Amino acid sequence: MSTVTRPPINLPMEREVQAAIEGQRALAGYLATRFDTQRIQIFDEQNEAHSVELPTSALRLLVDILAELAAGNAVKVVPVHAELTTQEAADLLNVSRPHLIKLLESGELSYHKTGKHRRVRFAELMDYKCKRDAASEQAMALLAEQAQALRFGYE
Repeated sequence: MSTVTRPPINLPMEREVQAAIEGQRALAGYLATRFDTQRIQIFDEQNEAHSVELPTSALRLLVDILAELAAGNAVKVVPVHAELTTQEAADLLNVSRPHLIKLLESGELSYHKTGKHRRVRFAELMDYKCKRDAASEQAMALLAEQAQALRFGYE
């Protein structure tokens, strides 16, 4: 039996969390701009400033990343067109790999094969996850309405 080795998940250290909180606050104010790009300064080891021009969309993404780091979460950036293994897809959905395989084989989630291996497109996986989450929210709201109508003490 082969073992799957996954890259280690590096949670941010306390000083990184604090820097993320401060960085997020500082950058968030510049997101309302109508400019397509923003200039930021990066300082090297000799404390010399270097100006870098970034797309404002990248700055928005950076603020989102900083928000996750500030909450103590590890962050991984995945391109929208990325193709995931079945294990990676199962991990993102928080389901077992056999359950994911059932979703693929039933047609609930599309995939393609690369050789003998199934691959799931990240964008399609996220579409499925959004639909699943919406259906779950709707079912929960319906259950809450029923519980209130039947006076189960959830008032």
